[in-house]
Amino acid sequence: RSHVLFGYRSPLVSRYASKEMAYNFSDRKKFTTWRKLWIYLAKAEKALGLPITDAQVQEMENEERKLRHDVMAHVHTFAHCCPTAAPIIHLGATSCYVGDNTDLIMLRDGFDILLPKLARVIDRLANFAEKYADLPTLGFTHYQPAQLTTVGKRACLWLQDLVMDMRNLQRARDDLRFRGVKGTTGTQASFLQLFQGDHDKVEELDRMVTDMAGFKKSYLVTGQTYSRKVDIDSLSCLASMGATIHKICTDIRLLANMKEIEEPFEKEQIGSSAMPYKRNPMRAERCCSLARHLVALLADPLQTASVQWLERTLDDSANRRISLPESFLTADIILTTLQNITEGLVVYPKVIERHIRHELPFMATENLIMAMVKAGGNRQDCHEKIRVLSQQAAAVVKQEGGDNDLLVRVQADPYFAPILGQLDSLLDPKTFIGRAPQQVARFLSEEVRPLLEPYKSKMDVKIELEL
Repeated sequence: RSHVLFGYRSPLVSRYASKEMAYNFSDRKKFTTWRKLWIYLAKAEKALGLPITDAQVQEMENEERKLRHDVMAHVHTFAHCCPTAAPIIHLGATSCYVGDNTDLIMLRDGFDILLPKLARVIDRLANFAEKYADLPTLGFTHYQPAQLTTVGKRACLWLQDLVMDMRNLQRARDDLRFRGVKGTTGTQASFLQLFQGDHDKVEELDRMVTDMAGFKKSYLVTGQTYSRKVDIDSLSCLASMGATIHKICTDIRLLANMKEIEEPFEKEQIGSSAMPYKRNPMRAERCCSLARHLVALLADPLQTASVQWLERTLDDSANRRISLPESFLTADIILTTLQNITEGLVVYPKVIERHIRHELPFMATENLIMAMVKAGGNRQDCHEKIRVLSQQAAAVVKQEGGDNDLLVRVQADPYFAPILGQLDSLLDPKTFIGRAPQQVARFLSEEVRPLLEPYKSKMDVKIELEL
């Protein structure tokens, strides 16, 4: 108990992560998987003719159902509990047989935990995009007001990145193979000796154990370990997803500052200890904070893979014990948090409309010029009139802090009399959003909804967070 109170515990587990992901990388999962792998090996070796009895396998299976650290300590412990099976436990294998194969099982199972969570985030955001597909809002380039877009179209920019992440995670998960039964330097020499030179039986042993562990394929060549580029592949798609979520949550934080969109806010939640009126975007900030850690973790497998001398070196071990679980735990946390955010995003259409009203007259100048030309005016004369009035209105906004009064100036100038009756239609925000609503509809139907089909049965989980 004292080490829980006085020793360091990773906040990834103690504070944030889901029980399922924390268990996936736990010692209990690791060691029970080791025992299963020893049973798979014994069963396959027995089936292929090695002198292993039913009683020995049965003894191992009975003990495995019940529940010191390195592999040999576990071999000895397992053997002590299974005296009859002791001679055949770990027969022909190296420690990487259990170590690496267990890591691959954990990576696969980790992806299987993350994928439905990512699907739920995409689903919630797709519903949001659909709801606000035609609500005009200021677009921004360089974080300066630009042509209008819609709230739903902007959400589709977020969605498109998440859809790419979904495909990346699925591909990384499906590309995973088993290390299988390869021996000390990957040559399978010990197993060839066990089977007295029978290459077919060694290959069949590898295939059977791979199949028992639930993998379709094993890597045909390994050193003592599977290639550490596999870890790069797995963690790079998580880091890439971290970059996506950081961007989304940064956008939400910027929009919260403008009071256009806010993350959900609990009735009892305290926004600020000093300023009771504040509604800080705490969930989005948490996502950004942890997403930075997720992105930074990618440096570990990149460097580890680069220094695996010849058939292997052990300087990967301590690093991987941290970087692999932490990447999956961190990804798990930010997906859970983002799901909570996307389930309760709050939109303030009147604030959005007010911001449009401040900027739209400047953006509508081209429409005014075209309408005047259509009414018989000269383009150059009209352009000059609009330029002068725009600069006067800009001075009111920037130097006096007033509202944009360009329209009032246009209405007061006799030159524009021919088009005064058209002003309302020329300044209707919905005429400035182009094909945004149509793009939203097509994107959701063609690319988003089909991707979610396999996860339909897992969509109902709602997330409530304690902050």
